[in-house]
Formats: sequence, C-alpha cells, structure tokens
Amino acid sequence: MKKEAYTPRLKDLYNNSIKKELVKELGLKNINQVPKLEKITISVGTGKNKDDKHYYEVVKNTLTKISGQAPIDRMAKKSIATFKIRAGMNRVGVSVTLRGAKMYEFLDRLISVALPRVRDFHGAPVKSFDKTGNYNLGIEEQSIFPELSFEETQTLHGLLVTFTFKTEDKLHSKALLEKFGMPFDDKKGDA
Repeated sequence: MKKEAYTPRLKDLYNNSIKKELVKELGLKNINQVPKLEKITISVGTGKNKDDKHYYEVVKNTLTKISGQAPIDRMAKKSIATFKIRAGMNRVGVSVTLRGAKMYEFLDRLISVALPRVRDFHGAPVKSFDKTGNYNLGIEEQSIFPELSFEETQTLHGLLVTFTFKTEDKLHSKALLEKFGMPFDDKKGDA
C-alpha cells in the first residue's frame, strides 16, 4: 500500500482556491502571473552580544525550535571599527531559510498561533513591503512561539521574518498574504 504524501494546509489552499481568486481579483491574464511565496528567511543579529556564547546558543536554539531545521551563521561583509567587527568575522548573526512544506507550516503557525499571542497587536505594518514586493516582519521577542519553553525565553531577543515573493507588484504580495490570513493594520497607510 502506497503512503500518501502530506501537503500543508496553506499550500493546498493556495493551489486549490487562492490562485483562482487572485486571478479574478487582480485582473491577471494568466494563472502564471499570480504571486507566489518562494521562501521565508528568519534571521537574528547578535549585535552587541556577538562575543557572548550563551546568547548565541539561545538564538541558535530558538531558530532551530521554531523553524524545524538547523540555522547557519552569518559572517560580516564589511569591517566596521566602531562596532569592533572585521570582514569575514563569524557569528554576527544567525539565519534560517525555509522553502516548500516547512515554509508553509511555519507561515500557518505564525499567522494562526504566534501573532495572536503578541501583546497589544493591532496588525502587521503595511509599510514593510520593499520595492520588489518582499515583506519584512520584525518580531520583538521570541516568547510568542509556543514551541519554546519558559526557560528558553528568559534571554529575550528579536527576530526578522522576510517573505520573498515571485511577483511584479507589492500590492499583489499583500493580496496573497491577506488570502493566507495575515492580519494587516490598514490604519497605518497603504503598501
């Protein structure tokens, strides 16, 4: 008996209904013009704690638990004397890139579970789209993720979640995220 392949809920929703809805709503001529989520990158900069091994281990553990895969160290691209950083210096940040099923699973958990746990949350900022249509969401503390225990959230740090889209317009990216269920704060301005 053949084992069925698992498809994440949001990927299934995207393929079966969101694509068709976006073609009509955005007035696209071809289904291949529909915006597509390519990858999600979660990153944490170590900043002034770059030499603190405990802080580095906490950051690495956080990214491993919330993403389900091992993070990689980011190296400094330029030397900056003020911050005591040399080009090629290791551990100035840690990041994880999610694609495929893990990407859709993380997005589902972020929208359904983590964001509702943010204190005084009024929606994600609309002005965080760049010119190419990618979206950056800054999270102030990692304690909103239920995968982490109380002890693992004692050393607080923020993280940046970057959604990379294959699209021609940032309004198309916003429409796709809204279809996935991302709550936007429309009072703060348009994309």
